[in-house]
Amino acid sequence: MKTDINEFIANLERRTPGENEFHQAVEEVVESVWGFYGKNPRYQRAKILERMVEPERVIMFRVPWVDDRGEVQINRGYRVEFNSALGPYKGGLRFHASVTLSILKFLGFEQTFKNSLTTLPMGGGKGGSDFSPKGKTDGEIMRFCQSFMTELYRHIGPNTDVPAGDIGVGGREIGYLFGQYKRLKNEFTGVLTGKGLAWGGSLIRPEATGFGAVYFAQHMLHRLGKDIAGQTVSVSGFGNVAWGAISKINELGGKVVTLSGPDGYIYDKEGIAGDKVDYLLELRASNNDIVEPYAEEFGAKFVADKRPWEVPVDIAMPCATENEVGLVDAKELVKNGCTLLAEASNMGCTAEAVGYFHNTIDYAPGKAVNAGGVAVSGLEMSQNSMRINWPREEVDARLQGIMHDIHDTCVNYGKNGAKIDYVKGANVGGFVKVAEAMLAQGVV
Repeated sequence: MKTDINEFIANLERRTPGENEFHQAVEEVVESVWGFYGKNPRYQRAKILERMVEPERVIMFRVPWVDDRGEVQINRGYRVEFNSALGPYKGGLRFHASVTLSILKFLGFEQTFKNSLTTLPMGGGKGGSDFSPKGKTDGEIMRFCQSFMTELYRHIGPNTDVPAGDIGVGGREIGYLFGQYKRLKNEFTGVLTGKGLAWGGSLIRPEATGFGAVYFAQHMLHRLGKDIAGQTVSVSGFGNVAWGAISKINELGGKVVTLSGPDGYIYDKEGIAGDKVDYLLELRASNNDIVEPYAEEFGAKFVADKRPWEVPVDIAMPCATENEVGLVDAKELVKNGCTLLAEASNMGCTAEAVGYFHNTIDYAPGKAVNAGGVAVSGLEMSQNSMRINWPREEVDARLQGIMHDIHDTCVNYGKNGAKIDYVKGANVGGFVKVAEAMLAQGVV
């Protein structure tokens, strides 16, 4: 079977040269599900895996817009509609200079399995642009979003494809995108999630990914006879995911001691809580993605041009971007006493780091840990369809139930003696539901 895996990956790489992030994501899934796939000839006859790694549709388009100086700027827009076997395509839009087709394909592929794990009726997709809102005025961001949506609106809809926010796409961008969609279609529908509360949004959506990640980590700890109370936690990033995670960890009695940005990381041994969390919101709202001002404000330690994984902690939660924990970082974490890593970012650890964690500590991948964000997006879709708004307590209770079920799925499919292989559990658990739906719907 190993030769077949190698052939499968080699064929994919030949068809998609240079798409390294996408190859990494596919290889992780294929290695996890290959044994299960081999025991189910009906999946093989229908070429389920071969079809799963091909997006159903890739849309790429130019996005011309005019800056405040009157100069024409041109960016590239994408929407990767990966798999609709379980429902409308669902996944975020990312506006960042690093956006490429490879990154969006990796994210869309991961999204398919993540959405399957939530048990909600959502397919997988992802999109975005190499446009960065950083340093742009509100007027420039509005004009870009309107131009982007002028093409994208043809391909999305509440029963077709429902984008959300991601890196570089927050409430402001969602508002501009939604306004242009409404203008072009002349209809008010739940075509985007992450909307403002006054016009169709859901309570807890901004915090949902971070909250869900902490709920998942709590289930991992409970299984080991531990609790998050009293644990010291290292968090990277300081966006919505990190903010939600820090808030929930504090609420449950843990202590977060790090956060990070592209300029370096903060170590606050007293813990990031209270007014310090409020300051993170102010820092983010200033459209400045550096964290050094936090150190100046609160007298914390700032380490330039490094990631926080050298700090001794009990638990690590990457909350920033892909491949932010490498093999050297993984070894440093374990050496300094870390016993659990819950990946709140998408593919936050390199393949080498994941391999190292497999034999050392409890590790769970992003497609399971960070599924709370898309889960609450799915709950927002439900509320939009019913034209109601659930109270905060109901949304949070549903989120907790979903994360509990995702953890149970990972345990069910990932049992390996006394240890749980959360990577295998998440991948096989997500694969089964999509595969069964694809079989039922024929060769389409």
